[in-house]
Amino acid sequence: MTVFYGYERPDGSVGVRNHLLVLTPMDCSIEPAKKIAAQVEGAVAVTQHHGCGFDWMVANTLIGTGRNPNVAGVLLVGLGCESLTCEVLAEGIESTGKPLETLVIQDEGGSVRTTEKGVRILRGMAEEVSELQRETFPLSKLMLAVECGGSDATSGLAANPAVGVAADMLVDEGGTVVFGETQEMTGTQHVLARRAVDAGVAEEIHAMIGRQELRMRAAGIDSRFMSKGNVEGGLTTIEEKSLGAIRKGGTRPIQGVLGTGREGFDYPSRPGLWLQDGTGSDVPSVTGMVAAGAQVVVFTTGRGSTTGHAIAPVLKVTGNPGTYSRMGDNMDVNAGAILDGSGNLRSVGEGIFSDVVEVASGRMTKAEALGYHDFIVYRTSGLAERLLEVCPPEALRGGRGLSSEAALEPGF
Repeated sequence: MTVFYGYERPDGSVGVRNHLLVLTPMDCSIEPAKKIAAQVEGAVAVTQHHGCGFDWMVANTLIGTGRNPNVAGVLLVGLGCESLTCEVLAEGIESTGKPLETLVIQDEGGSVRTTEKGVRILRGMAEEVSELQRETFPLSKLMLAVECGGSDATSGLAANPAVGVAADMLVDEGGTVVFGETQEMTGTQHVLARRAVDAGVAEEIHAMIGRQELRMRAAGIDSRFMSKGNVEGGLTTIEEKSLGAIRKGGTRPIQGVLGTGREGFDYPSRPGLWLQDGTGSDVPSVTGMVAAGAQVVVFTTGRGSTTGHAIAPVLKVTGNPGTYSRMGDNMDVNAGAILDGSGNLRSVGEGIFSDVVEVASGRMTKAEALGYHDFIVYRTSGLAERLLEVCPPEALRGGRGLSSEAALEPGF
């Protein structure tokens, strides 16, 4: 049995990092939070940028981030007049049993006093965390998120299939794997549904991808849209891109669809392979899967990416030997060995699996070494989602819909 070395949390989950999280309900209080985090080793400050109005989709992602096992302690810093309050976030996080404190800037008498008090609180947490030691755990305690971004033709040929091999190996060891990017699944619903554990999950898969296609149609965006980089990288159709993208999830049965909407935020209820209904944008997609509990991320890229994450190590894999050579400071794994003949799918996949275990046990990724702490919260428009529910699908066919510029705004 393969094991990894991690930190046990009070709720029985296992972290692969010991981050102290300074979490703010909105961006009005992020600057003091950053100053607090900057003075304590291992601390990171994050927030969301969708305003102070209450939105469960945003709140649940922040709560999930605080609940992630990689977070050893949480300091909530609020301004004091926001609708999405620290109390809401604390209520969602406190059941984990990890150290949790709250500061409200208006109550503390300003940012200077808040910063001073926050640093003292966080240093106390850091002392407590420093006593934790890594212990051995089975891979059933590990959850891996797989993501792709900046894809080219080599992604579907080499990088994603190799990651799929690693994903299968983790599932076979009793672990959990999640992949999202619903937009990147366009046209593959019948392929994914055949792998569902039961008819109900198959229906969920069809419904998830169908909703995404309606969103794009309502926005006036061709569901066959691909980015400039995808096209320049040799991808010719959305089917080619999507069929390559889903390869990173491996071949094991799909246990279910994890929701991220206002009606609820889902966490895997058992080991195995899961889909998450999330955005096709790289960083917020990763944030969503980390909020669902993923401790490690494997990110495939053909064109090249610099992405890291605030609380989860991101292992970047490229299937393009040229990208690996050109962006060696950012790439962790050269899956291009499959294409140049120096390796094969199985050997590279097994290597990625070993890398995941080593990263989970403490080895730094390139993004971590560079200090990259990417973090974005995804939010759909509540109004647009409601309109999609009440408007029949045929009403969206042939219409102009929203402008593509409006559709690409963060609120949609």
